[in-house]
Amino acid sequence: MRVLVTRPAHSAEKTAQRLRDMGHEPLLLPLRRPQHDSSAAASALAATRGAIAVTSAEAMRVLSALGETLGPHLDRPIFAVGETTAQAARRLGFRTVTASSGNGRDLADLVGAQSVEDLLYLAGRPRAETFEGRLRELGIRFSVAECYRMLPVAPGPADIKAIFSGHRLDAVLFYSRQTAEDFFQLAELRSALSEQGGIRLLCLSEAVAQAIPASLKETVAISSMPDEISLLSLL
Repeated sequence: MRVLVTRPAHSAEKTAQRLRDMGHEPLLLPLRRPQHDSSAAASALAATRGAIAVTSAEAMRVLSALGETLGPHLDRPIFAVGETTAQAARRLGFRTVTASSGNGRDLADLVGAQSVEDLLYLAGRPRAETFEGRLRELGIRFSVAECYRMLPVAPGPADIKAIFSGHRLDAVLFYSRQTAEDFFQLAELRSALSEQGGIRLLCLSEAVAQAIPASLKETVAISSMPDEISLLSLL
């Protein structure tokens, strides 16, 4: 199958290799790129104690740039959305890593179940408010350090034509609600998608799927778990 990957370039390359190993043909169309602020992460770590929360592996990429500065914090418990992000934390050397199998709300419930009183959330922008909203509902004190931004990348007409010309596209992979919104805000992509028709839209979660236009809902499939293995199993 010909599969379009809408992830940022550094993540998309790993996904592309997985798709090739599965016998598919990956096509890459990054719609966001990360801008890291490692100094914000370092300052927040130095100013806090106790548990850390991350809802994206992008935060772990920011921490990886801290080098030896990260060492004193590796004993702090870290809570992560999804096993992929949790594995990234373990690779960096964090010793106590807990992963939720759901979304940000599930992660907040997990934090609450372990009686965490003060929490540092290493976040990005833009982001959903699900995690923070649930923390407030539970009465958990937390601080937020925005340590990365996902900046939009506008594909050119030639990029879009190269993907949708020739052989038919079979599926599009959406990993975030923001990326799905970016995709459907581009008239050229909406037009190309409707012209081919029947292309499957595979979403990492229900929240991501909410960004798909109502007219295309019948082509949507949602991963049973918010991780890439589950998402690719839909192919």
